[in-house]
Amino acid sequence: MRSTIRLMWCAALTLAFAARVACAAEAFDPSPHAIDVPSWFKTSFLDFREDIAEAAKSRKRLMVYFGQDGCPYCRELMRVNFSQKDIVEKARTHFDAVAINIWGDREVTWVDGRRYSEKAFATMLKIQFTPTLVFFDEKGAVALRVNGYYPPHKLAAALDYAAGRNEARQPYAEYLARHAREPSSGKLHAEPFFMKPPYDFARTRKAGAKPLAVFFEQKDCAACDELHAVGFRDARLRAMLAKFDVARLELFGRAPVVTPSGRRASEGEWARELGVAYTPSVVFFDDAGKEVFRLDAYLRPFHLASSFDYVASGAYRTQPSFQRYLQARAAKIREAGGKVELW
Repeated sequence: MRSTIRLMWCAALTLAFAARVACAAEAFDPSPHAIDVPSWFKTSFLDFREDIAEAAKSRKRLMVYFGQDGCPYCRELMRVNFSQKDIVEKARTHFDAVAINIWGDREVTWVDGRRYSEKAFATMLKIQFTPTLVFFDEKGAVALRVNGYYPPHKLAAALDYAAGRNEARQPYAEYLARHAREPSSGKLHAEPFFMKPPYDFARTRKAGAKPLAVFFEQKDCAACDELHAVGFRDARLRAMLAKFDVARLELFGRAPVVTPSGRRASEGEWARELGVAYTPSVVFFDDAGKEVFRLDAYLRPFHLASSFDYVASGAYRTQPSFQRYLQARAAKIREAGGKVELW
C-alpha cells in the first residue's frame, strides 16, 4: 500500500513538474506562431526596460527582431545570414537578441512603461517590413533601425555600426558605403522612364499630378544591378511605373535638385536629409510633395510592384499597414487565378 501511494505521489510530482516546464516553455517561447529564430536568441518577458539594462550590464546592446510566419525575407535572414559564423559571432558577442511576432498577442512593456500587445507594439513603431531589426542604445534610444532584409555583407556592416556605437560619430549611409563593398557593375544604369535633369521636383508637384518615386542608387551596388536586370523587367512593375513620375538620383551625388518642398540641395545632401542609407531605396511623394512611403531594403519583384500599387492606388491613406495590404493583394491575385511569387 505504501509503495502504491509512493508511486502515485511520484507520478503526481512528475506531472506537476512537466506542467510547469510546459508552461514555462510557452511563456518564454521567443516567437510563437512565427518563423523559427536561432536558439541563441534571448528568452524574455518583453519588458524592454529590463532587457536594455541587462544588455548594458553585459556591455551589450539590445537587438529586437520583428518577424512573421510565412515571410520569405525572414526565412532568408535566419537560414542564410544567421547561419554564417562571422555574423552569428558578431550578434552573440555584442547584442542580446529578442524576437517579436508582428501579429502576436504577448504583452510588451516599452521603455516608458506603457504596455502593448506585440502587434500593437509593431504598429506603434511603424514596422512596415519584415524582418526589421531595431538596435537600442544603453539609454533606450534607437541607435539603428534596419527595415527589411539586408544581404549578409550589409547586415554584418550594420551589426558593426551598432556594436561600435558609431551613431554619434558617422552617418550610417557613409559607414555602409565604406564597409559593405560588393562586386558590381560599377555604373549607374539608365532607364527610359527616368526623368531627365534638371531635377525640379517642386515644379512637378501640383494637384492631380502623378505621385513621385525617387530611386536612390550608387555605382558600387549589386542590388541596383539586380533591380535593373530583374525588377524593372517585371511586366507588373512596368505597368505600375507608368503611373508615376520616376527619378533616379545618386546617393552621394552632387547634381543639383529642387526638392518637392522647393528647397535647393545636391543629390547627396537631400539623401542625407531623408536619412537614406541603403541602395537601392525608393522614396514616394504625393502630389503635394509629402513623403508617403519608402522602401529601403532588398525586395523581389512582387513586393516591389506591390509597393508602387500601394501608393498609386491610394491604399496607404486607408490601410496604414503595408503588411496587411500585401496579404490582401496576394489573396486577391490568387483568387483570380494568378500566381504570387514571394521570393
